[in-house]
Amino acid sequence: MLWSGLSPEEARSFLVNKDKSKKDKRMGLSEAINAFVQDGHTLGLAGFVNSRQPVAAVHEIIRQGRKNLTLAFHSAGLSAEYLAGAMALDENRFSIKRFEFAYWGIELFGISSMLRYLSENGKVELEDWSNFNMSARFKAGAMGLPFIPCRSPMGSDVLRANRSKIIDCPFTGSPVAVVPACHPNVALIHVQEADIYGNCRIEGPLFTCPEIALASAHTIVTCERLVEHDEMTREPNLINIPFFAVDAVVELPFGAYPGHCHGHYYFDEVHIREFRCAEESFRKGERKALVDYYSRYILEPHDTDGFIGQVPYSQLRYIRQIEKRDFSLLNGK
Repeated sequence: MLWSGLSPEEARSFLVNKDKSKKDKRMGLSEAINAFVQDGHTLGLAGFVNSRQPVAAVHEIIRQGRKNLTLAFHSAGLSAEYLAGAMALDENRFSIKRFEFAYWGIELFGISSMLRYLSENGKVELEDWSNFNMSARFKAGAMGLPFIPCRSPMGSDVLRANRSKIIDCPFTGSPVAVVPACHPNVALIHVQEADIYGNCRIEGPLFTCPEIALASAHTIVTCERLVEHDEMTREPNLINIPFFAVDAVVELPFGAYPGHCHGHYYFDEVHIREFRCAEESFRKGERKALVDYYSRYILEPHDTDGFIGQVPYSQLRYIRQIEKRDFSLLNGK
């Protein structure tokens, strides 16, 4: 296999001819997923581990039951975990065929339970990269290059686990590694602010999100809040993702919950532990807890509002106060 998603030639042709006009791109989440995410697609999962993960978007993909997906990311936690859990429960309804990634875990909760389950049972293809390698692959895609040179794969066993190549540098004659561009069919990105045209502002680390958006054929953005276009363009240097890279904008507060969204809420340790314990029970042969979790929080609710409505308000209040460094709640005030 040379390429997942689009080949560089396909991506260049598609992106050159793509409609880049400035138009209102607001959509409902169900509408956006239905319009752009199809069976067999490669999805670029943005964010990093538990930060700004596109959780609401992947919940909707699970509800719509896509099949034979490839997931590409440098480091992911909750978004990949939710998708993999859906496959583990019923791969006839939802399935993934391949992962291209560097790290998959849930921070203080450890390496992914579902990675262990799917890989140990031979259910998916795995291609292993370093974090920098995957970021470089998205960077090559954003630049319209078929590959990009990197030193980092050299001198390690990671060369045995992916498609990187060693070539002689045409200028120095010294060996250098090259990694292939990654062009997802669809990027899934959660940001703090966007306008109706798709311009995005990201608070905190960027996590290669701009490159993933520019490398992908289509980009779905969920945001904590919509801002007026005039406000967005008042400081154009703060725009991290330009409108012409975005196809759908969905205003969705708590769109990264139970993960972290810088400046808005910290990750919910209580809820993540509930999910993680259900996964571990499943991996050890007990299905009920994970079946109940997916039924209650993902499949039975019609949307993100329904999901968030299942979470105690005290937990949501707590993670917002922690993120804003308001420790009054810890003192019982």
